Amino acid sequence: MLAELPLAELRRALHLSQEQLAAELDVRQPAIAKMEKRADMYISTLRRFIEAMGGQLEIRAYFPDGDVKINQFEDLDKKARTY
Repeated sequence: MLAELPLAELRRALHLSQEQLAAELDVRQPAIAKMEKRADMYISTLRRFIEAMGGQLEIRAYFPDGDVKINQFEDLDKKARTY
């Protein structure tokens, strides 16, 4: 797999159709087409999209002195799943 891909190409590389992903996310196929074209979306939406393809989203900040994994979004997601 390549190191950089737009969401639509990543989905295709994983041999998933928009219809399959839509079924996994419990949305209609046009919603997947829209998500794949968006340049800006909620982190929670991106996380659901990635997880539906079998992946895990990780957010990192890169600095000259080293990298930092940003974990505050994971904490928010865990809280949302408990409600």
